[in-house]
Formats: sequence, structure tokens, C-alpha cells
Amino acid sequence: MALYTGKGDKGTTKLFTSKNGERISKSDPVFEALGTVDELNTILGWCRVACQVDWLVGEKSASAILLDVQQHIFTIQAELAGAEKSIPPENVEELENRIAVIEKQLPEITTFFVPGGSELSSRLDIARAVSRRAERRLVNLSESGEDISEHTLVYANRLSSLLYALVRFVNHMNGDEERQPEYVG
Repeated sequence: MALYTGKGDKGTTKLFTSKNGERISKSDPVFEALGTVDELNTILGWCRVACQVDWLVGEKSASAILLDVQQHIFTIQAELAGAEKSIPPENVEELENRIAVIEKQLPEITTFFVPGGSELSSRLDIARAVSRRAERRLVNLSESGEDISEHTLVYANRLSSLLYALVRFVNHMNGDEERQPEYVG
């Protein structure tokens, strides 16, 4: 099987729900959302392989949590492409529970922090920022009339919080300082 067909050479493609022969511009907002969610999934894989010391977060390892999220992201991508799939409420509850477990192990937040600390926490910070962009793309689609499930939107909102919690958790476990911004200038 060839890795390309040439059908998209003129800037069009199709979705699961495209009618026979219907082509859609690759500049359509749905493809911006799909691309951003795909970018997030790729970055999460990059984070997962950086889990050299794979700490337990509750009963699951950090890399297992990231893999679960990657699997959930495939569901979001399928939904965006028109498949009859969406994030179930249990996936949202799972994120919320993981965030709660992590928060109990960390000092209280009183300020913003400068990203960095370790290779893994820096990668997770990138994932967090891309996650927030992906959420904005999903909200934009929803507001423009696309059928995005409520649970998918809530999941996207919680995901950046989980990634922020993991950033702080990794820094804490490594003994890396959370540096406050100096607001110079």
C-alpha cells in the first residue's frame, strides 16, 4: 500500500462523513483542529519516552497515564473526523481523579512558574501549551456549529490541568526548583 495517493495535491482532503467524491479544503478549521490534536498526541509520545524514572502517580506510572491520554486523543480525532465516537464521562472523571492525587503530593500553588526544571518537565510544559491551543481549536469548531460533544470539550479543558500537575510532579520528584517569574522591565 502506498503512503500517498496524490488526491490531496490540490489542497483538499476528506473526512469519514464526506459524501462520495466530496473534497474539503485543507484550510477548513476542522483540519486545523485535527492537526493540532495530532501535534499534541505526538508531543505526548515524546514526553512518554522521556519517562526514564517512571514514578507512580497513584496506582499508575506517569508513562501509562500519558499513554492513556494518547488513546483518548485518538477518540477525539475520530470524533473530529466524523466518526460516531466521543470521549465518555469516565475519561473526564479519570483525569480529575489523577489531578487530585497529584495535587495532594505537591506544595500549594501561590504564583506562576517559569517553565523548565528537567527535560521531561519541559516537554510536558510544551504539551500543556499545545493542549491549550488544541482546546481553543475545539471550542472554535463547537462555536461555529460543528458537533463536538460536551465531554470532549470538558476533557480538553482538564487535560491542560493534568499536564500542568504532571509538570509540577516531575519537578517535585526530581527536586527541581519551581522558579517564580521576576517580572523585570
